[in-house]
Amino acid sequence: MYPIGDIMQVSPADSIMIIRTPRDLGQLIREHRRAAGLTQEQLAARAGASRKWIVDIESGKRTAELALVLRTLKALDIELDARVHKPHRTTTHVDVNAVVDASRRTRR
Repeated sequence: MYPIGDIMQVSPADSIMIIRTPRDLGQLIREHRRAAGLTQEQLAARAGASRKWIVDIESGKRTAELALVLRTLKALDIELDARVHKPHRTTTHVDVNAVVDASRRTRR
C-alpha cells in the first residue's frame, strides 16, 4: 500500500480514498460513475434516486440521506470501510514555577 494524495493504491484494481468531507464523497462517486461508464441517469436508476440527487451528491451535498448514499455506493460496487484511530497521547504540562520553587526549598 502506498499513498497517492488522499488515495492509497492497494492493487491495480483496488484503491482506498480517505473521505473527510461531503465533497470528497461526491468526488469518489463521480469518479467511479464515470469509470463505470454510467450516466447520472443510469446511476440514479440503479440506486433508486433521482438524477438531481446524483447531481447534488456529486457536488458535495451536506445533507444527503445516509441510506441513499449507501445504496449509491453499492450500485457502484464501493465498500465503505471505517477505521478508528487511536487517540493521540496528550502531553503533560509541567508547571516550571512549581519545579523551581520545589528545588529552592530542598536546597535550604
